[in-house]
Amino acid sequence: MTDENTASEDLRAETAEQAPEVAEHDLTQKLEAEIEELRSKVLYAQAETQNVRRRMEKDAQDARAYAATAFARDMLSVSDNLARALQSIPAAVREDETLKAVVTGIDMTGKELENVFQRHGIVKIEAVGQKLDPNKHQAMIELPSESEPGTIVQEMQAGYMIKDRLLRPAMVGVAKAG
Repeated sequence: MTDENTASEDLRAETAEQAPEVAEHDLTQKLEAEIEELRSKVLYAQAETQNVRRRMEKDAQDARAYAATAFARDMLSVSDNLARALQSIPAAVREDETLKAVVTGIDMTGKELENVFQRHGIVKIEAVGQKLDPNKHQAMIELPSESEPGTIVQEMQAGYMIKDRLLRPAMVGVAKAG
């Protein structure tokens, strides 16, 4: 029995001596895991902050680029009316010396409005002869034509883009099959 007691006491002594090392080792592993978890959270937070900053910068750029959209839409009706006025002037009135200055002034006003549109990234959509693109064109009627079906053969109202966004679709007549 004494041999058993001695062996048991030796085992206890050995375990007691190792216990602080085992406990310290477990604590070290636990702290390292916690440090790694916190490091991961910090990296995630930094990435999220960077994404938010990029989104805010893009939103600010979009706001600057497209701030005039509502105003530009309103100005399109002015441009349309001016173009209709110019088209309705008969050739005889254009040649009349007393009205020539008025016609020239209206014409110059129309050209200046087009220049202002271009400076602000507002461009007219080319329609006639193009394939119908529902992202840029609004088909109003189908017309019999020699052109391939789906081709725009008439423009009723010009469409416009502001930078890369649609400002107003072009209202068009499209060639129909048969």
